[in-house]
Amino acid sequence: MTRQETLRRPDPLKLWVVMDEAALRRVVGGPEVMREQCKHLVEQSERPNVTIQVLPNRVGAHPGVVGAFSIMEFPGRHDPAVVYVETMASSLYIEDDTDVHRYGLVFDQLRAMALGPDESLEMIGHIAGQL
Repeated sequence: MTRQETLRRPDPLKLWVVMDEAALRRVVGGPEVMREQCKHLVEQSERPNVTIQVLPNRVGAHPGVVGAFSIMEFPGRHDPAVVYVETMASSLYIEDDTDVHRYGLVFDQLRAMALGPDESLEMIGHIAGQL
């Protein structure tokens, strides 16, 4: 809840998500829970600081297939970007500029392969309707 609040504060954080279609179709908690989750995604995407894109199953293998990651960028020039990777055993913060750049390139590729934001919201709504 605290993390969600950062998207609603007067100077909100910017969030750009590329999510795999499989994450939307895997029913966790039952159909009603999944419908509510889809509804929540659509509501959050209406915020000017939130962009959601769906990577459709039809793209097949993609550069992000090895696992989820988050790139955190900070406004100050003295605070370089950091990549956060969560595993079953621990979490990892990647700070090496070359590695962070590599993750940035992967994120750019994923954004290019994903549906646009409007198409993504249509897909999310369609999946919610199928539940």
